[in-house]
Amino acid sequence: MIVSYFAFTPVFRYPKRLHKVVRKLVPNCDVRFLLSESGSTKGAAMVTAVASRVQAQRKQIDKVLALFQLTREQLEGVQDKMRVELDYGLKRDTHPLATVKMLPTYVRGMPDGTAQVGRLWVCSVLVSPLPPNARTQGPARYMLVDAAPTFSTTEKGKFLALDLGGTNFRVLLVKIRSGWRSVRIYNKIFAIPLEIMQGTGEELFDHIVQCIADFLDYMGLKGAQLPLGFTFSFPCRQASIDKGTLIEWTKGFKATDCEGEDVVDMLREAIKRRNEFDLDIVAVVNDTVGTMMTCGYEDPNCEVGLIAGTGSNMCYMEEMRNIELVEGDEGKMCINTEWGGFGDNGCIDDIRTQYDKEVDEGSLNPGKQRYEKMTSGMYLGEIVRQILIDLTKQGLLFRGQISERLRTRGIFETKFLSQIESDRLALLQVRRILQQLGLDSTCEDSIVVKEVCGAVSRRAAQLYGAGLAAIVEKRREDQGLEHLKITVGVDGTLYKLHPQ
Repeated sequence: MIVSYFAFTPVFRYPKRLHKVVRKLVPNCDVRFLLSESGSTKGAAMVTAVASRVQAQRKQIDKVLALFQLTREQLEGVQDKMRVELDYGLKRDTHPLATVKMLPTYVRGMPDGTAQVGRLWVCSVLVSPLPPNARTQGPARYMLVDAAPTFSTTEKGKFLALDLGGTNFRVLLVKIRSGWRSVRIYNKIFAIPLEIMQGTGEELFDHIVQCIADFLDYMGLKGAQLPLGFTFSFPCRQASIDKGTLIEWTKGFKATDCEGEDVVDMLREAIKRRNEFDLDIVAVVNDTVGTMMTCGYEDPNCEVGLIAGTGSNMCYMEEMRNIELVEGDEGKMCINTEWGGFGDNGCIDDIRTQYDKEVDEGSLNPGKQRYEKMTSGMYLGEIVRQILIDLTKQGLLFRGQISERLRTRGIFETKFLSQIESDRLALLQVRRILQQLGLDSTCEDSIVVKEVCGAVSRRAAQLYGAGLAAIVEKRREDQGLEHLKITVGVDGTLYKLHPQ
């Protein structure tokens, strides 16, 4: 009988030899071997279970994202409803209850190079983006800009411009020489602290005047009397170009004793209290109007101004015959729509999500500015935060663990949304941004967060587009044209800085 040697070789020698070789080749690694008790059958079942769980989770995530995917029919519905609200705001009988206020601005024409319009341009130029030839002058937040418009006018000299419309306040000095052939703009940005934004009106305007004083002192103009244009980017009812009564605060402002008051008078009173300089306040304009006027110099077809930034608003040139709030039927006048309040009457509740409602309820002005809260930079990050909290509670993100920082209202700034949506940002960098918020994320989490940011910003852009379409179509019909050629002047950090 011949007996094979290998029949008596202990089976355990194979794994020992395997382990030994591995330890020799990778001495710095601790490798553990675990013997499967049931072979690959159990593993196949586990793969199936995991795949089923992932598929179920994906369906839940897609269900949430689907809430932000607007169909063409829904967008056309928004366009039609906006058109109705525009007409309500223009008519005398329905204006008091209109959610889109359609405020006359008393700007009756676009730039044509005359001294009168040039003066208004100086008042509104500050809302335009700084051109490529801007260079720093003095401290980092001062900017010197050279410009050489192709038109000419008799206006020359020094002009001040102010811009209040968000958490920052801007002061500009515009120097014009030799018939607009040399225009220099000096610009400084000042922060508006939260305690000032939500303090008293007197404190707010005293802070503004303090900023003006600092700027004039730096520019060597202390005591100078200069013409001034005031860009005030909140809903105001105007009786003339230099009078504006604040209807209500938006964008996080809540300063007391301001609503119902003329903001130009409040600025003048604050200047008197300081008693250091005197300024000739020529005009108060909305930032949309300033943007439209500035872009009108670049393109004569510009008849619309759009702000897509901290807030959301639009203005346009309307036929006088359609404006029942102002006497006269000839010519056109710029209307500040204040469309942020669109939907406050419930007309777009069918597309508002539970997350929109949570953001609204937690805001300083619940029930107001609903359209703005779905579209503007001040609120998009907060919508994303509400979605992330909900998905985490469902166990679909961050291993079901909600960090304390994520529970903090306003912590997910819109700048994070813009950064995460950038095509150039790798998932590792997305994870780093989430770590700043105290979130321990996986690559899968980062992918979902990127999708959420995309869904929220895409819907915002679509809603902007639907609102703009209502105004453009109205202009086409009013002029009896088969085809309209029109230019929209745009400004705002959301439009300029968002990657998509």
